[in-house]
Amino acid sequence: MATTAAASPPAIATALSALLRRQRRRRSRCLGPSLARCLASDANAEAAAPSRRGGHGGTRLEEAVPAGEGRSRIDAWISTRLGGGGISRARIQASIRAGLVAVNGRPVSKVSHMVKGGDMVSCTVSELQPLRAEPEDIPLDIVYEDAHLLVVNKPAHMVVHPAPGNANGTLVNAILHHCKISTFTCLARNSIDDECADSSDDDIDVFDVDQFTTGEVSSEVREALVRPGIVHRLDKGTSGLLVVAKDEHSHAQLAEQFKLHTIRRVYISLTCGAPNPNSGRIEVPISRDPNNRIRMIAISGSGHRYARHAASRYKVREVFAGGGSALVEWRLETGRTHQIRAHAKYLGIPLLGDETYGGTKSMALSLLRPRTPSRYHCDLSNLISKIDRPCLHAALLGFKHPHSRKILEFSCPPPDDFTEVLNELRRVTLTSNGRSGGGVAHISD
Repeated sequence: MATTAAASPPAIATALSALLRRQRRRRSRCLGPSLARCLASDANAEAAAPSRRGGHGGTRLEEAVPAGEGRSRIDAWISTRLGGGGISRARIQASIRAGLVAVNGRPVSKVSHMVKGGDMVSCTVSELQPLRAEPEDIPLDIVYEDAHLLVVNKPAHMVVHPAPGNANGTLVNAILHHCKISTFTCLARNSIDDECADSSDDDIDVFDVDQFTTGEVSSEVREALVRPGIVHRLDKGTSGLLVVAKDEHSHAQLAEQFKLHTIRRVYISLTCGAPNPNSGRIEVPISRDPNNRIRMIAISGSGHRYARHAASRYKVREVFAGGGSALVEWRLETGRTHQIRAHAKYLGIPLLGDETYGGTKSMALSLLRPRTPSRYHCDLSNLISKIDRPCLHAALLGFKHPHSRKILEFSCPPPDDFTEVLNELRRVTLTSNGRSGGGVAHISD
């Protein structure tokens, strides 16, 4: 049930501790006045009549960048002019890639193209390009749902949205079945193009419905189910909370909150080693790793062309085996691709099970074995060998409802695979008789 009490940082810490003790209680809290507002658009936009597919397809913008205005990315600049009208940034990026945006009469194709004061920008919003997905009867753990959005607890190993070559078994397929939508088309993204390093939670995905519903339902229900959209993403291996918009207005409003970083997101992880100090803020840009296209890298300084600002706050909640591992809480100020994983590696504490970023089984055992009695080594080896994903869970999510404007906050405990590792680490360290300071250290607020 919703309450009216604001959530202070100590209260959140208490809630997370309760979750980790497996007290599975779902909560939504309605807090005080709204924290963010939608940017008003004063653009000279000529809106074409929305079609059943595409919604805002055909909307036009013809406007000069005000004299004296600094340089900015063209996708961001257009988004500030049209975003308040319900057009998401990803939709604008697709229009740029489709050749529908020009600067001073010359088409541009890169979403990172820079514009400056005096430039004349013209844009035609593209129709949504079809990447079809079919409904699949996949169980969903729905934490909250109303006519405009739903919050789901995504299991590990589930891909969020379809992509070329991966159109089945995704969260989107499951949502289609849940909402009784017959066919889904989404704005296809090229995940390996030159702009890949710009991909992040801030680049929101847009979806459209080809055919509304399979059953005989009222027009009101059909309208409520049109155009569900994934507002942000979680990696395939990450479990936890994710919000899904059911209409384009909700999608645009939630996307704006992500852009303004007013969304509350708290993650918990198990790490190889423990950070020193126990809490801190890391502000290190993140870019695509030039040596491995599926990996991001945190790079200090400004030497990399595609590096983007990224900031995370972390706090150690428990330390195991004298520093062999730790339960770490993360709060995101930005939403870059693999941000927590890249920042954890930068700190020298890769996530347990994150083979891509150095949290290998051998590294975990090399840190835990010297700090625990030999009688536990076999159990630790068996436990670590079963870890098949990064131990990362999105435990808390808060945002302003796009229609009621109330602040909602949700939390969910980590899944069984995460909890099994956590409990074993606790058991081993608590029964190690203090060897090398090996007991569980609980870090207070």
